[in-house]
Amino acid sequence: TVPVTFHTAKGKFTYQLDVAATPGQQECGLMYRKTMPRGVGMDFPMKPPRSVSFWMENTVLPLDLVFVGPDSRVISVGHGKPFARDLIDSGGITARVIELNAGEAARIGLKPGDRVGP
Repeated sequence: TVPVTFHTAKGKFTYQLDVAATPGQQECGLMYRKTMPRGVGMDFPMKPPRSVSFWMENTVLPLDLVFVGPDSRVISVGHGKPFARDLIDSGGITARVIELNAGEAARIGLKPGDRVGP
């Protein structure tokens, strides 16, 4: 796991993230996982950075998807519904996607432009 801190108007919020580094890990992501404690999530590094879309097929948990640009700023926050096949688009060139439990982004006041760092 790796730590990541979101810097929002409400303060600093740190999470421990599992890293989905390989294509196989990224394809599986959080599929089939039934629980995830608060303060935990998954990081999908995009190498090279690119525009991406995610979906929630076979994903039991509702999730917030935080799309982060190469400048370590939030591009957008998507909301994934369990088992949905609708595409959730990054809205720009993305260096990483961070998945958190649904509602975490709102709880910490996360919005586009906020800084994401170690």
